[in-house]
Order: sequence, then structure tokens, then C-alpha cells
Amino acid sequence: MTGATVENADEARRLRYWRRIAEAHEPGAYQALDDAYRQPHRAYHSWAHIDELLTGLERFDSLATRPDLIAAAIFWHDAVHLARDPDGKTRLDRQNVRDSVAAFRRHTILAGSEAQAVEDLVMATSDHAGARATTEHYTGFSGDLDLFVDLDLSPLAAPWEIFAANTQKIRSESIGVEEAEFAANQAKMLEGLAQGDRPVFRRAETRAAWDAIARVNLARCIAGLRAAGR
Repeated sequence: MTGATVENADEARRLRYWRRIAEAHEPGAYQALDDAYRQPHRAYHSWAHIDELLTGLERFDSLATRPDLIAAAIFWHDAVHLARDPDGKTRLDRQNVRDSVAAFRRHTILAGSEAQAVEDLVMATSDHAGARATTEHYTGFSGDLDLFVDLDLSPLAAPWEIFAANTQKIRSESIGVEEAEFAANQAKMLEGLAQGDRPVFRRAETRAAWDAIARVNLARCIAGLRAAGR
């Protein structure tokens, strides 16, 4: 497929999933997301990332108990993404995630356990390796959380050329961060995902599809980052 054809297919998928959850949001919610994901500084955390996760959800939809809530989490999990606070200090990923949750809360009409489930899914992206379901908001929620985390990590299993390009895109978003600092922080984060023999992905089906190539990519990238950070 040509680039334009792929882009059209991605947008069609995105709008198809949005239509499934549009009634769970206030008017103007999609426009708020569109404004966010088209911000000029976004190289990796853009609509392309959301589209990639929706492609994965479409592939593994049958594993989800509430694919609608997973889709909502996909749309909102990077709604806010800034490298630095207004005072110039490096912004922690966890704060971006919290602010993304706040954006979701402003625009959703979901309430109770459904809204809390989406919030917990989004918050899981602040600690991919350690995130666990502490409350079973509905039967199957813990499995949905595992699937959502796997989807957010699925770019780790991209072909190496794409993986390397994604790393450079993430680097370009780290405005004002020195190369050595970025390399050290990124290597530490990736090492947390590649600990020992522990699988990178949680669900058996996603593990079978993605784990082997992700491990090769992680080892190669970590070695390069450590060399760059010296």
C-alpha cells in the first residue's frame, strides 16, 4: 500500500473506533484530542502512535472484555505530553499521564467504575513493568489492563529501522534535554522492560506475536544508548 492508502486506512480505523465510544464523551472531545495529537512538537506521541495501538486492538479484539474502554484509554493516554514544565524543569512521565487522565475526566460522561477503569488503564502507562490491577472494576478488567499495556508496548516489536526511527522521534520530543541525559534515562527505562528472562508482554497471544523481536530490539537499543551516554 502507498503512504496515502495506509494513512487513509489508519484514519478510517480511528474514526470507526471513536464512533464506538463517542457517546461516552462530551461534544468537542475528539477535537480536543485532534488538537493535542497534532501539536508541532509531537514526533512520536502523535496520531500515528494512537493508530498503531488501535491496529493492535483490532488484531486482538477478541481478547478484550471491554474493548470500548480499552479504546477510550488508547485515545486519551497521551493526550498531554510535554518534555518540560513551564519553569523549565524536566517533566516526569507520570505527570503527563496524570494530566492526560484529567483531560479524559473533563471530556467524558462515563462515571463510576467505567470511568475509574479507563483512568486506571491510562495510569498503567506511567509504569509499564510494574502496573497491576488493584481493583477489578468488572470481571476481566485485569486481563484488559494487561492487554492495554501490551498494546502500548507493541512498537518495541517493530522492524529495527522503525524502532530506531521511533527512538529518534522520542529524542526530538525531549526538548532541552542533553544527549547523555536522554540516553541514560531511555536506557534505564528500556532495561526495566527487559529484565532477565521475564517476558516483555503479558498476554500469551501478544507474547507469541511480539516478544522475541522486542527483546532483540531492546538489547540492540540499550547497547547503543549506553554507548552514547558515556
